[in-house]
Amino acid sequence: MKAAGWIGVGIGALVIALGAPAQAQVDKRVAKEVFGRAAGPAAGQSRAFGGYAKGCLMGAAQLAATGPGWQAMRLSRDRRYGHPALIAFIKRLSVKAVKVGWGQLLVGDLAQAAGGPMLTGHASHQIGLDADIWLMPAPKPNLTRRDRERLSARSVVAADRRSVNKRWTPVHPLLLRAAADDAVVARIFVNPAIKRKLCREERAAGANTAWLRKIRPWWGHSAHFHVRLHCPADSPGCTPQAPPPPGDGCDEVEKWLTDEALAPKPRKKRRKPRRQLTVADLPQACRAIAERLKRR
Repeated sequence: MKAAGWIGVGIGALVIALGAPAQAQVDKRVAKEVFGRAAGPAAGQSRAFGGYAKGCLMGAAQLAATGPGWQAMRLSRDRRYGHPALIAFIKRLSVKAVKVGWGQLLVGDLAQAAGGPMLTGHASHQIGLDADIWLMPAPKPNLTRRDRERLSARSVVAADRRSVNKRWTPVHPLLLRAAADDAVVARIFVNPAIKRKLCREERAAGANTAWLRKIRPWWGHSAHFHVRLHCPADSPGCTPQAPPPPGDGCDEVEKWLTDEALAPKPRKKRRKPRRQLTVADLPQACRAIAERLKRR
């Protein structure tokens, strides 16, 4: 059965069609090697399967390298794919970004052509519902392809790691609020210092801080923010993350910025290397998709 011929076919039927011997061979392969070298999307109706850090994507859409309100970065990575809901969100956010005075978005990694584990980098971004947006607007004129490989994102977190630096502007909160207000967004990961800054500014202004519930502190994320969408209605095989705790999370963020949290004790070295994720570790639908992917 050719890839184009299995649009709309049930995943169960795909697994049966593969046969046990063929599937067993695929299952043994390292998942990041299979999905990281996919030449294009898995044909079929758009579906996200599994969880954000253990899953795959069928029928992915590709974000254009350049749009009216965005420029995609690191084009050589070929990570501009996502569920159509993610592509639509980025387009909506790019319109809002211009309206709030940000300008064009610089868009980092989304997902691979068929989702799944990546050869390098992220543990998540596997089901086409995660996107990295740089915390700096696009320069003018549009960047060349070479520039998009060489330009580095700039941190807005100060050297003390407890506050923001001079690159932080009054427009940063407006952009983050615009993203958080979109109903499809489940979470936005930012550096703890950024969350603290947002909390202090919003509370000082007497503003409604309910939107800050979606803004979640996480290490790194000092030069970009990571948007994660809810599982779409068309993807019953998508595993949602538990919702954030009630409240705006502003009191909780302080524990991330203690001396102990910022300078943890070094971990003991692992005696054995971590086992590589194989195709067999992924949801059944992803195992079927893996067999049908064309390789680069």
